[in-house]
Amino acid sequence: MDVPGLVERVLRGERRAVARAVSLVENGAPQLREIMAGLAPAAGRARIVGLTGAPGVGKSTTTSALTAELRKRGRTVAVLAVDPSSPFSGGALLGDRVRMQDHATDPGVFIRSMASRGHLGGLSWATPHALRVLDAAGFDTVLVETVGVGQAEVDIAGHADTTVVLAAPGMGDGIQAAKAGMLEIADVFAVNKADREGARATVRDLRQMVAMAERDTGEWKPPVASTVAATGEGVDELLDHLDKHAEYLRTSGLLARRRRARAREEVEAIAMRALRERLADVHGHDALDRLADEVVAGSDPYTAADALLKALNGA
Repeated sequence: MDVPGLVERVLRGERRAVARAVSLVENGAPQLREIMAGLAPAAGRARIVGLTGAPGVGKSTTTSALTAELRKRGRTVAVLAVDPSSPFSGGALLGDRVRMQDHATDPGVFIRSMASRGHLGGLSWATPHALRVLDAAGFDTVLVETVGVGQAEVDIAGHADTTVVLAAPGMGDGIQAAKAGMLEIADVFAVNKADREGARATVRDLRQMVAMAERDTGEWKPPVASTVAATGEGVDELLDHLDKHAEYLRTSGLLARRRRARAREEVEAIAMRALRERLADVHGHDALDRLADEVVAGSDPYTAADALLKALNGA
């Protein structure tokens, strides 16, 4: 593979090259290190917006509506939709979102689905690398739509500059938001399907909880927007809130702190992955099974871990 050529085409924003690079990321290709090294200097310009919420609140429809509104304002958009994995192929079950095909022929929009492959938290382990590819390709905004796994779906806050938590009337989302930790990760709330009965009550409940919540984000209090994403109603207001939050992040210095924390987590994840691979190379599964048997038989697990580390340091 001509990795420098691929990197150059990604930096030019060529869609086929971007799709190829994301596929290599998703598959953990051997060329991944070289690809990331080539793209890293060009990353850091895109605004990354995560959309999360329980299944059924309309994440895909809202993502599509936001894409349309962003395009009206002249901004290029990449959509990374993380789907649940097929138990047979390991691939994304839904593929490129059917409901987003209105944007399929728009040269200013790139849509890609990725499989979660069993990763908890609503995202794929490869998401940070895929975001770097899309960022380096020159998109103004990257929308990340998560799987929809309920209370485990909070990883997005560590990957996005702005996190939108979607709710819907009649689903108990006010209580669910408090229970699932969504109040802590939300920068903006959106009550979708606001034309349904109970929407005003859901908005009121969320606003009350935001007012009472103790947060460490300084002056910013998450606004609550009302949308009907299927018709586009309220989506312009939602995007206005996102723009205001982007400005707040920039002026408060919070954007730099969030991106530093994100980079730290990514470096740690890569190091831990390499460490696990190295442990397997040094010990093999048989040695690990032997140590596990010793622990089951009554040995100290810390002693077993020390044995692993000692062998690793001597390798």
